[in-house]
Amino acid sequence: MNDSLFFGRDDYLAILEKRARDLKEGYRQNIAMVGEELVGKTSIIFRFLNRFHEPKIIPVYLEVRPESFELFAKRFLGVLLYNFLSNSDLPLREDLDFLIEKSARYIPRTCDKIKNILICLQKRKLAGLFTELLSLTECIYQETSKSCVVIFDEFHNLETLGIKKLYPEWSKLLLVQKNTLYIIVSSLKFKAQAILAKNLSLLFGNFEVITVESFDLKTSERYLNERLRGLPLDTGLKNFVIHFTGGHPFYLNLIAEELLKSPLTKATLPDIIENLLFSPSGILNQKFSNYLKRFLNVPHSQDYLSVLRMVASGHNRLKEIAHFLRKPQKNILPRINYLLESDTLVRSGEFLTLNDRIFGFWLRFVHQEKLHSLTFNAHRQQGLFRENVEKMISEFLSCAEQPIVERMLELLRLFDDDTIQIEKKKVRLTHFREIKPLEFGRNRIRDGLIGRSSDALWIIAFKNEAVAEEDVVEFARECKRYRHAKLQRKILVTAGDVDPNARLKAMEEKIWTWDLNNVNRILDLFLKPRVIA
Repeated sequence: MNDSLFFGRDDYLAILEKRARDLKEGYRQNIAMVGEELVGKTSIIFRFLNRFHEPKIIPVYLEVRPESFELFAKRFLGVLLYNFLSNSDLPLREDLDFLIEKSARYIPRTCDKIKNILICLQKRKLAGLFTELLSLTECIYQETSKSCVVIFDEFHNLETLGIKKLYPEWSKLLLVQKNTLYIIVSSLKFKAQAILAKNLSLLFGNFEVITVESFDLKTSERYLNERLRGLPLDTGLKNFVIHFTGGHPFYLNLIAEELLKSPLTKATLPDIIENLLFSPSGILNQKFSNYLKRFLNVPHSQDYLSVLRMVASGHNRLKEIAHFLRKPQKNILPRINYLLESDTLVRSGEFLTLNDRIFGFWLRFVHQEKLHSLTFNAHRQQGLFRENVEKMISEFLSCAEQPIVERMLELLRLFDDDTIQIEKKKVRLTHFREIKPLEFGRNRIRDGLIGRSSDALWIIAFKNEAVAEEDVVEFARECKRYRHAKLQRKILVTAGDVDPNARLKAMEEKIWTWDLNNVNRILDLFLKPRVIA
């Protein structure tokens, strides 16, 4: 991403920069950065490296890819020595022999070790070489008092290098390398978290996990405003783009690139989506078609494809999928687990969703429509696709005109006692026998909803502005009027931020504070348009 268009990643950068500063002060906390493909993890790392200049710290960034261990080792050595010499004012070349020669006067013992590693590589004596390779950072520290920040991008690919006892050997190093900070990055969230939990879970040297998410609503809007500066932007259509992309930087960028060529109107937006997703040469059509091929030549391929199509169409609970496929749940569960492990599906309680929302749209309106077509009439399919896009835009714009109280009331009517997960909490979506609006009649909080079932009561308040501690106190006072209910859920929904003191007070009063991201996650489960403030 263009440096001038780098938005909304300050919190991630702050963590990286703090951990690097801590290393200089003698405290080491390793970091694992996970997030879906193309969400911007590498951009964050490069931004961090461009901003962070500390003479006593040597950055070692390496993209780990399937290759021979020899190539990996030589790339590691080259980057290590090149960055070690980067402050020496010497003219540098990307040549390993040259770098060893120039470094030898400053770090002779380290260079001797490097020469021994190269001899072992030449003789194919690979046992223990991974440990020797990573131990070089501590050797440099002993000779120069310079620490290293080692960054392995797509670190899970280390498993493809043929390293024996990879994680046991690495774990031993993590315990003793006090002057080396590891930042490991992965696009395979499920696999990375399994590795961290099973293979790299250490009392000392453990990894702080950072999950990189898509842009939030405000950042998505800022991004589009900046990319399309000077162009007329219809607010409703701009909000639809944010909803459609889910704030994913890659998709926002693709659509913004197209909007630079033609204005954003109700006519041009379907054209853009059609060109990206439906056209045979469309970037996203090709991307998703290729992605789907990984499930074609494997056992149970039809089951995998059927599950994906079901989830994309909104039949996203195990009991529904098993019912529609006419198979026992125990037979479907292994297929779902495989799709979860491949990061294609994500679980939220009893619900399943596609990890990539636009992939879900493509499955539903391109892939599935072609499967069901009897005539293979491309022109007819194109017209049907455009009709679905226009319908989706109209539905979003219509919903956007409704107050959030009405949107939430309609959402609550869809609840059927299923469980979801919000902010690590399991929440049962109670099937209500009565739902009605509430008017609190207070200065700070006015509108709300109440939902009743035989064993639960939900009280929801809404605030368009940021939530302050006084708002929580006022809402808590209102909720006490219903204190005789068996199970009371008190939820304060805000379109703004939540003040830290307000959050603490809410925890004390057992009030859940939800922002629009929380609301939108639930709307996604029911294939309803998101709320874009």
